[in-house]
Amino acid sequence: MLEKLITVENVNPQFLFGVNNSNINFIKKRFPKLKIVARGSELKLIGDESEIMAFSSKFDKLLEYASRRLDINEDVLEKIFEGDLEKKVFNPNSTNEENGKLNNIILYGNNAKVIRARTENQVSFVKAVDKNDIIFAHGPAGTGKTYTAVALAVRALRNKEVKRIILTRPAVEAGESLGFLPGDLKEKIDPYLRPLYDGLEDMIPSEKLKAYLESGVIEIAPMAFMRGRTLDNCYVILDEAQNSTTAQLKMFLTRMGPSAKMIITGDLSQIDLPRKSNSGLVEASKILRDIKGIAWIKLTIEDVVRHKLVKSIIKAYQTITDSND
Repeated sequence: MLEKLITVENVNPQFLFGVNNSNINFIKKRFPKLKIVARGSELKLIGDESEIMAFSSKFDKLLEYASRRLDINEDVLEKIFEGDLEKKVFNPNSTNEENGKLNNIILYGNNAKVIRARTENQVSFVKAVDKNDIIFAHGPAGTGKTYTAVALAVRALRNKEVKRIILTRPAVEAGESLGFLPGDLKEKIDPYLRPLYDGLEDMIPSEKLKAYLESGVIEIAPMAFMRGRTLDNCYVILDEAQNSTTAQLKMFLTRMGPSAKMIITGDLSQIDLPRKSNSGLVEASKILRDIKGIAWIKLTIEDVVRHKLVKSIIKAYQTITDSND
């Protein structure tokens, strides 16, 4: 009996092994003569040399597949461990459905959750971020604007492309004033920033997220707190930008340091500013549209990824709006 230790590198072990080691349990059934133990980022094999060699050959193909950020499911495992993956699966020019998902996965979140760009416009969003330093993404509720932006920021932090993430929103919604809300400043602000926390909690383990927030690696603050600062070597996301004024948005954009990247998201159909105030996002779309290095991504009803009724609700309200114009 031989023993071999395989250390998994460059791939999230939790994603590779599956939730509760589901992928490993599937593989074990295909190698009943081998003792396979998954722990942390290591895989221990105990058995005959021929069995270990056969397993290692198959497992190397699984590692190659996983390193390309492709989904691992039972169909893929069967192809690898019961037969063989066709060459076209590993061919970057392949039209195979699995290979087509290659550029859509942004990162792996908690419990090996796959976080991907799920629509064509979301894919365009991701590609725009790779090519530009300021990206405006606007569209109706439920199109994944904020979630995608946060995922891209977390990916950049993991890859050490930036040292910090700064997430901000204008604290103006539904005519409410912070001064009339109960609690200290943090308690007043947190409800406005909750959607940003929700995204982070999907992507970063709770203890690590807590440490990042306490150390300032991740900062979540209202837009007004950006005044007078230079934001550099960081990923900055301004959410709900339709509720910023032109002066506020100009202030925010001019905080940008030489090594920063900014994503500005908003929904032009949900402007909560007083009637006499113009939306900074609307004005920016006219003023900044043709500047090189600034990308504009428009998401539509077809990009809604929430409950199927959300599309119907948006369409119904849009019909009323159009009839009133």
